[in-house]
Amino acid sequence: MAGGPAAKPYTVVYDGHCGVCGRIVEVLARWDRGAQLEIVPSQAPGVTQRFPWIEPRAFTDSMQVIRFADGRTWQGAAAIEQLLGVLPRGRWIAWIFRVPFARGLAERLYRWFARNRYRLGCGKHCPAHPGHGTE
Repeated sequence: MAGGPAAKPYTVVYDGHCGVCGRIVEVLARWDRGAQLEIVPSQAPGVTQRFPWIEPRAFTDSMQVIRFADGRTWQGAAAIEQLLGVLPRGRWIAWIFRVPFARGLAERLYRWFARNRYRLGCGKHCPAHPGHGTE
């Protein structure tokens, strides 16, 4: 399975070029008082080899959360829902996914964010910004 003998229960793979994504994983790290999460940028060497069942494009499209015990993988809004259920500070928010239609709406919002993330959290100074280097 993924990881070594001291692997944490969950691995979060995120877009390390995305400024907003970086801020989100900083919050996750602060909330992770029980050391449940290994947080890895998708650009880190060996990520695609470590998780071969995840299509390489999926790492670009959305956050991935992988459970060490069985390799179960969540992405997008489902990954956020899983993380909220795992982290003590997130549990008080996780109930929102039980509201009718919330999961579908959350996934649509996540997809909109994912398509626009570089415009939302990255200025022209950012190497990942589509207009980087053009003045």
